[in-house]
Amino acid sequence: QVRLVEYGGGLVQPGGSLRLSCAAPGFSLENYAIGWFRQAPGKEREGVSCTSNSDSSDSYGDFVKGRFTISRDNAKNTVYLQMNSLKPEDTAVYYCATGSHCSGSDWKFWGQGTQVTVSS
Repeated sequence: QVRLVEYGGGLVQPGGSLRLSCAAPGFSLENYAIGWFRQAPGKEREGVSCTSNSDSSDSYGDFVKGRFTISRDNAKNTVYLQMNSLKPEDTAVYYCATGSHCSGSDWKFWGQGTQVTVSS
């Protein structure tokens, strides 16, 4: 069973930054698109960002507006989500998942999520 692990969440003040990491012990992420998603209480899950496995293209949700950056380190088998200028509305559980394409919907393996809370 493939298990993704997210970490790096926490409590941060508005305007602050966090870097989330997505790792997969014993499983190579290199050949997969990796997506970051989030779900806030009472809201549906939404896509945050995705890094492609086939080219250098990355994608972001409209609400990111240049605040977040996704990156991949294949040597460390880890995908990162750098989040800057955080807002209270960014508060959510953040998940990473593997897929065949960023534009697809076949998100197969998921992590357990990491809580991000933006509050003063």
